[in-house]
Amino acid sequence: MPHSLLSEENTSPADEDSILPDAPLVNPEPHDVEAEDDLDGVVHAPPNIPVKLEDLFDDDEEEDDEFPSSGITNENPPSSSPPASLPQVAPSARYSDPEVMLAFYQRLFPFRHLFQWLNHSMKPSTDFGHREFAFTLQNDAYLRYQSFPTSDSLRKEILRLNPSRFEIGPVYTANPRDRKTLRKSTAFRPRAKELVFDIDLTDYDEVRTCCDKANICHKCWSFITMAIKVVDVALRDDFGFEHIMWVYSGRRGAHAWISDRRARDMDDQKRKAVAGYLEVIKGGAQSGKKVNVKRPLHPHLGRSLDILKEHFQGDILENQDPWAKPERAERLLQLLPDKALNNALRKKWDAAPGRSSASKWADIDSLAKAGASKNLDSKALLEAKQDIVLEYTYPRLDVEVSKKQIHLLKSPFVVHPGTGRVCVPIDPTRVERFDPLGVPTVTELLSEIDAWDKENRKEESGEDVKKVQDYEKTRLRPFVDYFKTHVGSLLKAEKGVKRERERDDGDPMEF
Repeated sequence: MPHSLLSEENTSPADEDSILPDAPLVNPEPHDVEAEDDLDGVVHAPPNIPVKLEDLFDDDEEEDDEFPSSGITNENPPSSSPPASLPQVAPSARYSDPEVMLAFYQRLFPFRHLFQWLNHSMKPSTDFGHREFAFTLQNDAYLRYQSFPTSDSLRKEILRLNPSRFEIGPVYTANPRDRKTLRKSTAFRPRAKELVFDIDLTDYDEVRTCCDKANICHKCWSFITMAIKVVDVALRDDFGFEHIMWVYSGRRGAHAWISDRRARDMDDQKRKAVAGYLEVIKGGAQSGKKVNVKRPLHPHLGRSLDILKEHFQGDILENQDPWAKPERAERLLQLLPDKALNNALRKKWDAAPGRSSASKWADIDSLAKAGASKNLDSKALLEAKQDIVLEYTYPRLDVEVSKKQIHLLKSPFVVHPGTGRVCVPIDPTRVERFDPLGVPTVTELLSEIDAWDKENRKEESGEDVKKVQDYEKTRLRPFVDYFKTHVGSLLKAEKGVKRERERDDGDPMEF
C-alpha cells in the first residue's frame, strides 16, 4: 500500500488502501491553504445524517457505553427496531451508506480498547491526548491534526462526524490542535509512534499469477501468510519485541504495529535500520536480480529460508505455477549462473511447452547432475536457487512506511471503503487459518445483531435480564477478544516498566 509523508499540502491519493492526503474543502477558496488548515473541529455534517444543534457539543453528563447491550428481558418483547438512540439501517443498505457506518461506530467499534492500546494506561495521558488522528469524511474531506483527551471524546467526535475511515499518527510534543499557537516551530514535533510495517499484495504482482492489482484469492493470500511468519519471528527473536499486533488491511494486505516502549521511542534512523534489516527484495518490476545477499547467509535469512521452503513447493510451484509461460520461464533462466545449463533447460522446455513449473524446477538439478555443463559451479547453482526461493517468497515490505515517525496508518477495526470488510487483528500463531475472504463486512455484522436479537427474545416473564454487548452477537467477537487480550498484556508490561523506573529513580533522601 503506497503511503506518503503527509504535509498540509495537497497530493493525489493512490487508492483507498493508501494514506490519503489532505483533501480539498467543499467549495474551497483557490490556493487557500491556511483556510484548509483551520478546519480543526469545524466541518460540514456528513450527507444524509441530520445533526441537531445540541449534538454539536459534548455533553459531559451523558452516559454513553462503548458497546450497546441488549437485555434478554421477559417483559413485553422489544420491537424489531433498534432503540431510538441507535441509527436505523435499511435492510438493503450498502456498507458505504452513512447510516451503516454510524451504526457500526455506535454499536461495534471498540473505542475503549483502542484508547488503552494507544494510551498504554487506563488513566488518560499525553500518549493519547497528544496523538494525531486524521479523518476521511463522507464527502471526501480529510481532516488532519485531530486530538482527543479521552476515549469518550474520540467516540463522540466520530459519531458526530461519521467518517468513512480514520488514520492514526504519532504522539507529538504538544497537542496537535495547538500547533499553530506555539511560538517556535521546533516545539511541535513527533516524539513517539508505534513501529509499523505494511505488506501489500500489489507488490507481488510480478510473481503472483492468480490475481493482480486490488484482486486477491486464497492462493495469493499465502504470500501474506509467509510474510507474517518471517517478519514476526524476526521482530521477536532478533529484536526482542513482544507486543506485536498484525491487522488485516481490509482488502489485500496486512499491517504490523509494534507497541513496545523501545519501538515507540525509536527515532527515524533506528526505524530505518530495522526496516533495512528486514528488506531483501530490492528493485522495481523492470530490474534484474532482486536478491543480492552475502554468503554465508545471515542467520535471519537462513531461518527465513527454512520457513519459506515449506511454502515454495505448494504455494509457489503448484498454486502459482510462475514459469508456465515461456516468457516467465526465461526469467527463471536469467537467475541461473551457468549458460550451458540454461541452454539445455531452454531446449528441453521448448520441446515440452506444457511443462509445469514444478517439473521445470526439478529439471535444474536433474540436468545439472546429468552433466549438461562441464564447468558447472555447484555451489553457485545452490546459492542461485536459494536466491530464487527468496525472490518468490520473501516478504515485500513497503519500507518507507516504517522509516518515519510521521506516517499515518489506517486504524484497526475501521471499515475498508472498497470492500466493507473490517480491519481485524490477525493472530500470528494461527495465521494459516486466517481467511481474508471470510472476514465479515459491516452490513453482515449489523444483520447478525438483528438476527441474534430476534432469536433471543423471551416472551416468558420472571427471568433475570442478561446483558449481551452487540459485538458479542457477531463474528467480530473473537477479533475484539483477541485485541482485548493484546491490550491487557501491553498494559501489564507498561506498569512493570513504570515500577522499574520509579525504583531506579529512588528517593534522594533515602539512606
